[in-house]
Amino acid sequence: MLDESEALQRILEKVEPGAVTWVPIELALDQVLAQDMIGVVDSPPFDNSSMDGYAVRAEEAGIGKSLEVALSEQAAGVDLRLRLNPGEAIRIFTGAPIPEGADAVIMQEDVERSGSAIGVIEGVVAGENIRRRGGDVCAGQKLLNRGDLITPARIGLLASQGIAEIPVHAKPLVQIVTTGDELVEPGAPLVPGELYNSNAPMLQAAVQQAGGVGVPCHAVDDRQILEEALRNAFAAADLVVIAGGVSVGERDYVKEVLNELGVITDFWRVKVKPGKPFVYGHYPDGTPVFGLPGNPVSSFVTFHLFVKPVIRALLGHGDRSVEEHHLEGVAEEPMSNVGDRPHYLRGVFRNGKVSLSGTQQSHAIFGLSQANCLVRLQPNHSIETGDPVVVVMI
Repeated sequence: MLDESEALQRILEKVEPGAVTWVPIELALDQVLAQDMIGVVDSPPFDNSSMDGYAVRAEEAGIGKSLEVALSEQAAGVDLRLRLNPGEAIRIFTGAPIPEGADAVIMQEDVERSGSAIGVIEGVVAGENIRRRGGDVCAGQKLLNRGDLITPARIGLLASQGIAEIPVHAKPLVQIVTTGDELVEPGAPLVPGELYNSNAPMLQAAVQQAGGVGVPCHAVDDRQILEEALRNAFAAADLVVIAGGVSVGERDYVKEVLNELGVITDFWRVKVKPGKPFVYGHYPDGTPVFGLPGNPVSSFVTFHLFVKPVIRALLGHGDRSVEEHHLEGVAEEPMSNVGDRPHYLRGVFRNGKVSLSGTQQSHAIFGLSQANCLVRLQPNHSIETGDPVVVVMI
């Protein structure tokens, strides 16, 4: 039975980022760049004023000097190709091109206007209040690196270069196959012995949150129906997630059906609680397949620990170890793990303090719904109030 770090390492060593696709910049938020991005134009593309004021020659705009204001003025927009004559000032506004012959902009607050002339109250030096061409970005400059996360500010940077589409790794399609005669879809009536299928919508949402596209289907406990569902899933998916049927019960058909489909199984169990029955393997065409426990909490925990990192790797994220997602907090209550596997309890991490959220059994989805983290306890280990504790945010 593998420990979680070794299991994740074996999973991720076979994963490469997915195909590159170009998406409109407005749809790129939180995606990962698949290529370096290079500047296309200088920014600013021309010398322009950073203030409302007057374009002048600095040597003529000392304190107490008087300058005649030209009839024409330059606003932001079309460059009127104005030329500054000696002894003259040109009215100019923020963002407007600098007239030929001017080497500074004096703020309107630093002059006193009187008819067609201005008196200088506070002088300027050459270059003052001028944004120089290429002062922020030069054409040919590297803007962003492959692997960078697209943020609103980075979208603004790329848009300022006139870039309308950017290269990212395509969102992986994840086929989610739930199993079990006892499960019915939310909204349908229940009869005694039946349960609502919470795994399908939960895992679909988890896939979406991780950055993929989840497509669920359900198979009852029938070998032929399960085989057909899995064949269809492998035909369409970038990876397949099966929830339930991975244990050793008489009606747990996942193992034998996967064998019949030619899936090469890498391992069947992971040393983690909840979630020891866990399957990882590959379809003959290389499509990864994960078999998760059927209990909702176990399914969620194993998805978060082992499937989510694969989706992120396919999208180009670089974090590839369990430890990269660990945070440390302070326990607000005693916690204990008497088993021989690391136990991920459901908890609440707030202001550096950690408490547990509700019943910790693997079927108890209410406690999971109240949690914002998983609390990792080492085997045969107890935590007292005030002790440091490791968490993984969810």
